[in-house]
Amino acid sequence: MAKNILQTALKTIELEAESVRNLAAFVDDSFQKVVETIHQSKGRLVVSGIGKSAIIAQKIVATLNSTGTPALFMHAGDAIHGDLGMIQKDDVVLVISKSGESPEIKVLVPLLKGFGNTLIGMVGNTSSFLAKESNMILNTTVSQEACPNNLAPTSSTTAQVVMGDTLAVCLMELIGFDGKDFAKYHPGGNLGKRLYLRVEDLYKNNERPSVTIDATMKEVIVVISKSRLGATAVVEPGGKVLGIITDGDVRRMLERIDQLSAVTAKDMFGSSPKTIQSGSLAIEALEALKKYDISQLIVVNADNQYEGIVHLHDLVREGII
Repeated sequence: MAKNILQTALKTIELEAESVRNLAAFVDDSFQKVVETIHQSKGRLVVSGIGKSAIIAQKIVATLNSTGTPALFMHAGDAIHGDLGMIQKDDVVLVISKSGESPEIKVLVPLLKGFGNTLIGMVGNTSSFLAKESNMILNTTVSQEACPNNLAPTSSTTAQVVMGDTLAVCLMELIGFDGKDFAKYHPGGNLGKRLYLRVEDLYKNNERPSVTIDATMKEVIVVISKSRLGATAVVEPGGKVLGIITDGDVRRMLERIDQLSAVTAKDMFGSSPKTIQSGSLAIEALEALKKYDISQLIVVNADNQYEGIVHLHDLVREGII
């Protein structure tokens, strides 16, 4: 029985993967025309469907909206009971259907054409009613559903999702949608934080441990212990950063020297500390910590004046890691 389960699973994956591979043949001049039409439209893209295709339509709308192309979902069944009112004159309408012959689609399409909006059909049957009535089509034909009975929408819905993603990514490139734009639309959660959270949002809640170059070992240890950041900056009286002393530097000094009374910060500090400017993204701080395999960075301004310390724990707390 276990063997049958694994065989069925692998067959399902292969059939759905094949449906995606075969989409490459449908990315042609017709596809390009669809993308250009949506891009040049002064309105929004209204996406509709029935059954499983309606669920796919909602996913495509979510992807488009989050990547800079204004889109609305309109259920094909609800459309003929009042929701057609959401369509404006400059909108482009995308109707998704595997068969292109659903009763609701046959009712909806003539109404859409009567409005005069450009109609795009995402369809798995290029001889269907929807395909023939559309101004242009996105072909999502599949040879076989992954369902053992070749009935339940599986391969076909996978093809629809991928075609929708392909459409969205092409539109992203046309409008020049970049990381900053993405951050505006995704301010929440860990993803949003990776895109907008800055070092200055992190270190200001920490202590600002610092010592001068002539500080005694005891003074250094007290400052490091008090801040709980595992390090202290070594600064000039004016605030310019000279270096850093970590708790590891202190331990190595204790191992190396027997007479500690004359030891000062000058004998312990690293003169090439890893620094980051306060306006840098938090994700840049994470990349630096990983690159140098360290736990803290000294935060400086443009004039190399000491601002504070950002610790690996700050990034963990904010969910950046």
